[in-house]
Amino acid sequence: MSKRNSQASKSAARERLRAERERQAKKDKARKQIVVGVSVVAVLAIAGGVSYGVMQLNKPSAWEAAADAKNVTAPKNTSGDDGTTVVIGESSAKKTLELYEDSRCPICATFEQAVGETVSKDVDAGKYKIKYVGATFIDNSDSGEGSKNALSALGAALDVSPEAFLEYKTALYSAKYHPEEANDKFAKDSYLIEVADSVDALKGNKAFRKNVEDGTFDAWAIKMSKAFDKSGVQGTPTLKMDGKKLTAEGSENAPMTVADFNTAVTKALKG
Repeated sequence: MSKRNSQASKSAARERLRAERERQAKKDKARKQIVVGVSVVAVLAIAGGVSYGVMQLNKPSAWEAAADAKNVTAPKNTSGDDGTTVVIGESSAKKTLELYEDSRCPICATFEQAVGETVSKDVDAGKYKIKYVGATFIDNSDSGEGSKNALSALGAALDVSPEAFLEYKTALYSAKYHPEEANDKFAKDSYLIEVADSVDALKGNKAFRKNVEDGTFDAWAIKMSKAFDKSGVQGTPTLKMDGKKLTAEGSENAPMTVADFNTAVTKALKG
């Protein structure tokens, strides 16, 4: 082999090595860019997830949003500010029985189971009208939602008709459906709809169900609750007529039997 050929071979070999080093350097650079890019995307994804999580934590609950709502959708068959006046009965009835109740209240359930039918018969007979004022204070004792949710559902029933409202209220307080105070079952829309299926006017009623599930009357329920707070009434059930409490004879408590109720109502109607 000549010296010239040897030099040429060495030069060619060096050129191949240089070219190979350049290709390898380009591959390494590209790989590094990919790794950096993936890392940046991962960091952004994590940051985005954290940001979303923080936003969700800071997002007001449905009931907080309802309390802050500027526009209140009130059920049909209501009147007054934000529809918080609910009066049911014959317009010709001269007297009005004010009835203050919390849907989760166990004593209200006892009253309704014992006296509710008598009240309904009196209203149908035109003895007096009912002015219903719903409370939600039991929710405050255990951070519950059942009182508010049931009140909203009662609004959905009232939107159907006053009769549906009264029948649904009776069902909610019934021995079959009313839960123990510590059991916040009324917080579940599905349970409220289950109870509603026992009322002919509400069973399978798509509009009623949608209003319950969508919380159409949540803001109204909050306004109604505030109306109760402003009334000065301290507990439930409370009954009033002409601004005076109806109580069992010799007691400061609401009449819990038909006999005591009839005695108190008869006296109030004469007053």
